[in-house]
Amino acid sequence: MHEHDAPSPWKSFWERGGWWKALLLVLVYYGVYQLGGVLLNLIFGAAKIEAGGALGIFVGVGLPILLGCVLLVVLAWSVGWLKELFGHQAIRGRGWMWVAVAVVLITNVLRFVALDYESAGAALILSWMLTGLFVGFAEEVLTRGFVVQLMRKAGHPEIAVALVSAALFAMLHAGNFFNGQGALTTIVQVGYTFFFGLLMYLAYRVTGRLIVPILLHASTDPSIFLLTTHPAAGSLAPIAGLGNIIVILVGLVLMLVLIINGGKDRAIPRMAAN
Repeated sequence: MHEHDAPSPWKSFWERGGWWKALLLVLVYYGVYQLGGVLLNLIFGAAKIEAGGALGIFVGVGLPILLGCVLLVVLAWSVGWLKELFGHQAIRGRGWMWVAVAVVLITNVLRFVALDYESAGAALILSWMLTGLFVGFAEEVLTRGFVVQLMRKAGHPEIAVALVSAALFAMLHAGNFFNGQGALTTIVQVGYTFFFGLLMYLAYRVTGRLIVPILLHASTDPSIFLLTTHPAAGSLAPIAGLGNIIVILVGLVLMLVLIINGGKDRAIPRMAAN
């Protein structure tokens, strides 16, 4: 290989992978998100934005995450991973992993059906849907994209890849405690996000495309927050409200299945895409 063909130290650093690099990247992302939120509040004026309103959601939640989306894409481009992250994956899943896709999809649909759309209003719904798209893209590219690739490049088995990617995803949400969220609420949220992250890993494995967990995630956050504040009258809303519990229970069962199969469920290369 000619000298000019050798990868740069920057690219070589990421290509070697490693769990600690995954942890470092998640921590840096969280720091950028927090800093972006502070700066945007200073620019727009936090006192002038209704916390739960459409503008408040978009500015306070959506825009800082949009900044994270841009930086993650730039990072992927800088290390030459755009095709590797967003192309068809070379690791094939198992048929039972489709349960993860079905559970998240069904619970999200139920929540959207149980919404009081008139009460929520078009502006708030649009704001949450756009913000949800940013959230789904950033958090999945980070934890199911970069973290998974860094773990695989370091040679870790898929069971470790699954658990670490889910744990780092949950860790992102543990930071809500330092933003004033109650300890018990944060503990429950961390538990939920761990198992949700595990389901997103399984969705990634079984479909081979990062776009699938991105879209599933993008529809999850809006459905949860909108149902919390604007449930429709009737019996469907309480049933839809059990979605998080269902995700935890199914995630626990599928994690046990994954662990049991951990010794024999090897990575199976897919056939090269045409």
